[in-house]
This record gives sequence, structure tokens and C-alpha cells, in this order.
Amino acid sequence: MPSTETILVQVSGPDRPGISAGLFARLAEADATVGDVEQVVIRGRLSLGVVVDVPGGRDLLKELLLFAWDHDLEIDFDVVDANPTAPREGFVVTALGPRPSPADLLAVTQAITDGGGNIHRIVRLSRYPVFTYEMLVHGGDFDAIREQLVLAAADRDDLDVAIQRGGLSRRANRLVVLDVDSTLIQDEVIDLLADEAGTSEAVTAVTERAMAGDLDFVAALEARVATLEGLDAAALGRAYDRLRLTPGARTFVRTLRRLGFTTAIVSGGFSYFTDRLAESLGIDYAHANELEIVDGRLTGRVLGEIVDRGAKARLLIEIADKIGVGLNQTVAVGDGANDLDMLAAAGLGIAFNAKPVVSRAADTAVSVPYLDAILFLLGVSREEIEAADASDNGGSEQDDPEHRPREAPGDEPGDEVLAEIGDAPAS
Repeated sequence: MPSTETILVQVSGPDRPGISAGLFARLAEADATVGDVEQVVIRGRLSLGVVVDVPGGRDLLKELLLFAWDHDLEIDFDVVDANPTAPREGFVVTALGPRPSPADLLAVTQAITDGGGNIHRIVRLSRYPVFTYEMLVHGGDFDAIREQLVLAAADRDDLDVAIQRGGLSRRANRLVVLDVDSTLIQDEVIDLLADEAGTSEAVTAVTERAMAGDLDFVAALEARVATLEGLDAAALGRAYDRLRLTPGARTFVRTLRRLGFTTAIVSGGFSYFTDRLAESLGIDYAHANELEIVDGRLTGRVLGEIVDRGAKARLLIEIADKIGVGLNQTVAVGDGANDLDMLAAAGLGIAFNAKPVVSRAADTAVSVPYLDAILFLLGVSREEIEAADASDNGGSEQDDPEHRPREAPGDEPGDEVLAEIGDAPAS
């Protein structure tokens, strides 16, 4: 049996149709055995690598050199180990920012190196509303790399960095649970209701006491709601009409539905608003507190068990159990201390524009003001999102535009026009 050599063939140059086919035609003629293939095109420039076992006596290299000459390509050959690289535990590092500079990327890649990791692949997932780069990392210690990345991000303005363990569980996150106030929407509903009731100062005073540690969440909620006693129930509708979705919210939920994810919102706010948001956006589950209404007016009380910090975590677990999803296949997104238990319970807890204590405790944090940026943490590219939107003319929402909240525009011209085609604000 003739001896063979294992050779890495690397081809680069202007991309055009037929290059890959032409290369494999030469390999087929030489009876070469393909062991590995990887190809990428950046700005019209092709980089193609093929590992082949070449039978002894074949004049393959000459044929490939002639092929490269005919197609204005550069080609290189290296004799490599015949044994495939052994699989290793992988991590995924995601860097997001308005436009990460070389210094930003240096900080991220150096942090990976300092944690003992080696970058196997880098892919750009988006150019807007933020730039996103995903890095597949082999080797190193997860906790050490995470610690280095946290330090790197702390020293860089407008840079978010996340690290997750690779593998099937990341691709199979099937339940996403969202907080509502200051997460799915930009507003705090209690503040809108207090404005309707003329009790904004009283609610602010309660909030300050809660932030000072004088009141826990339940006591603070009850005290705030008490200021609404006597408010006409019609004010709920007026407050709902003032809600502003977080930029990218419709894209985020729409894309999750396309992926077959189950979605839920759990809120320390009020069911009047969460039920309508869920119906408008096509969210599967909604849980929040119920305001007591008697004779068309708020009584200043909440009915039933209050959805507090512990309840949010329990609801995530209950929904996951109901739909048959393991906790490692869940994602939770929130911004406040009331979300900490939920973020800890989920397989991936994401702090979204959160208070520092929440960002430090969560698995990862996102500080850009676009909810759909979370899709990039799940490995979804902007091109995939846009292609799906274009295939059904910008989404398949059938909700009544007169009864859905507005989505605020992005900071850059065109961000939400591109991301939210067909999502006109309610009049």
C-alpha cells in the first residue's frame, strides 16, 4: 500500500464562483482523501484551508500550483500531523460595542490569553445596532478567563464582554424569561400610574426609602400602590398608551419565536400591562401583580401573592418544568435586585442595563440600549435576523397597531428602521 503524507493546503485570493469546486476537482483526480475543510470570505477575499492525505507518487502539488496560477490565487502547503486535533472544552466569548477599536479587541484577546485560553475562531455577528464579535476559545480556565474579561471591560468604555460555556446547551436554550420595567419597556409603570394619580412625589419618597434599605420590595410595592387609591381605572389604559418598548424588543421576541423558543415575562409590576404586552408581542407566558379594582377605581391594594424576587425565580422554574425544559436551557434577562434570584436560577442570566450589583452577579451583562443585542449572545447573526424578516416582509405580527406600545427609535439613524420594518408606533 503506497505511503501518504498529510498536507494542509491553504488558498487565498479574490473570491469568485467555482474556486472551491475547481480545487476539489484536482483533489478528486489525485485520489486524495479530505480530512478537514474550513473556508471564510472577508470583503471579497477568500481564505480556504483543506487538509488532505496525498498518496505517494502523485503529482498533486504541481497541479494545485497551476490551478492557483490560472485563478490568480496564492497557495501554500504544509505537512501536518495526520491525527486530528483532539476535542477540548470550548468557551464562547462575545464582545459588543458601538465599534470596538483595536485596543478594545486587544483587551479582550489578551484577557483570554491571560486566562490560559486559545482563540480558535472569530466571527462577526453584527455591525448594527452594535458591532459584535464571537470568539470560540479552547483551553484555559473558565473562571480565570471570566475574571480577566471583567477587568478588561471595566477599563474600556462602551465595551461589553460575555463568556459562556460552549456545547449543545448553549444552542438549545429553549426558554427566555424577561423582566418588564426598564427591560422589555423603558418605563417604570408605577411611575406612570403615579403621574396619573398626582402622587409622583409620594412614590418617589417610597422609592428612596427602599433604596436606602428601609423597606423591602413587598413593603415598598404595597406603599407605592397605596398612593393610587381612588384612581379611575381608565387611567390604566392611558398609562399603557404611554409605554415605550425598549429598542429592538419586537425584533428580539419575533426572532425567538422563529427559533421555536418559549418566551415569558415575569414582573413585579401589574398584570393589566403585562397581559397586554404579551398579547401584543406574542409572548407565551405573563405573570405579574394584580391591582384590586372596585366600582371602577383602584383600591390601593394588590390581590394575591406578590411577585417578588423569590417568586420570579420560582416562576422561571415552574414554566421550565411545565414545558419540559432543563434549567440549563433557560435564559433570564433583568436589570434590578428583584431579578437576582431569577438570573441565578437560569442557565444563562443576563443583566440588561442593570445596576452594578446585578451586573456583577449575573453570568453576563449587556449595557447597550438594544434588547435585540441579546440575540448575538445566543449566536444569532444580524444577517440571519434580516434575512428572516425580509422573507416575510418584515415580520408576521397580526396584532392591532392601535393597542400595542410604541418602540423607541435607536440612537443612530436607521437602526430601528432596519430592525423593525413594519413596526410603526401607535398613534
